Amino acid sequence: MKKKFRVKNVVLVFAVVYVCYILIHQQATMVRQKKELQKYNVELQKKKDEKEILQDEVELSKTDKYIEKLAREILGLVKEGETPVIDNKN
Repeated sequence: MKKKFRVKNVVLVFAVVYVCYILIHQQATMVRQKKELQKYNVELQKKKDEKEILQDEVELSKTDKYIEKLAREILGLVKEGETPVIDNKN
């Protein structure tokens, strides 16, 4: 009868150790996945911010004022009656 009692104890101890191992392993996996999710959420927020900035730029580029600014800066165009000023520093 003592031998049976010892075998049950050994099996019980192994079962408890196995369950503890599984629980600890799952907890470690969850912590790692939470960190990864947090990293992706930060990355997602950055992409959303970039998208918003680009959308603002697209909206701005549709305005007449922006087109006029580009025409003046890049093409050197002037309105009728204006005197062009040339900057020799560049």
